[in-house]
Amino acid sequence: MSAEELSKVVGHQLPDRPVAWNKRDLLTYAAGVGAKHDDLHFVYELHPNFSAIPTYPVVLALKGADQDVNLFSERVGGGGKLPGVPKLDPNRVHGTQSIEILKPLPLVSGPGWVWKMRYTSVVENKSGLILTAENLLVDPQGVPYAKLYSSSFNVGAKVTGQRFSKAIAGPPQAKEIPKRQPDWTVKDNTTPEQAIVFRLSGDYNPLHIDPRIGQAAGFGGVILHGLSTFGFAARALLKAVAGNDPNALKFYGVRFTSPVKPGDALETQIWEVGPGPEGTIEVTFVTKNLTSGKVSLGGGIAYIKKSEKSKL
Repeated sequence: MSAEELSKVVGHQLPDRPVAWNKRDLLTYAAGVGAKHDDLHFVYELHPNFSAIPTYPVVLALKGADQDVNLFSERVGGGGKLPGVPKLDPNRVHGTQSIEILKPLPLVSGPGWVWKMRYTSVVENKSGLILTAENLLVDPQGVPYAKLYSSSFNVGAKVTGQRFSKAIAGPPQAKEIPKRQPDWTVKDNTTPEQAIVFRLSGDYNPLHIDPRIGQAAGFGGVILHGLSTFGFAARALLKAVAGNDPNALKFYGVRFTSPVKPGDALETQIWEVGPGPEGTIEVTFVTKNLTSGKVSLGGGIAYIKKSEKSKL
């Protein structure tokens, strides 16, 4: 297949999908990303400042509008055959994830919200294909509330047999980590039951619950959802930099670099690297798995409003 064929996937739009959530979904997500007893405005629906953790929309791609479990293999294969690309393994590797928060999320969606998805980049290298999708969360009036980019690494997939890349859009990329101590460091612990809770937000991939599948995949058992670790690090940034203000986070992105097992300890190291847009600061961060000794989230970037208390 030619490079011209492969480039056809870029710009390809999938059918809009309905999405919905309620307060219970926000509470479930907060528990799934390790929210604590003192995060009352994330875990208590009667708190006067009850809010969604701002990264919540990442789960809607798999949750959809459901209030029951779904079949993961059907959910990830639901877009049908993509132009210019061979049939891909639904168990592809999640490479990167970002979210730009355009407007604060309402606590209950009501009907009429949709998830829009188009492919904005394709890269072929010697290891396989990397596809990047742009997702928009849009209200019934067509107003976007969040823009997300997600890349998947399809190991071993080949089209042209050569190096090839084409992109029409993508998220900001992280600056290099400064050669100094981090400005903020946050330690946290996942629990052995972390994946059991996080999957209730909509990602029912058996890899995160059935030890036999994790063994067969070479992980030595169950691994935690990357999006749970993603949420742990977002909470760390909010707590350390922004005084836990849910409206402070404007953009947040990571690269998934190594798996976390339920029960592993995490440490997020954060560096301020300059001003960001609209009164934010730009930070670079990594999340280390203290149990395995490896970096779990690399290439971390966020635009976040700094609270008075956290000013250096």
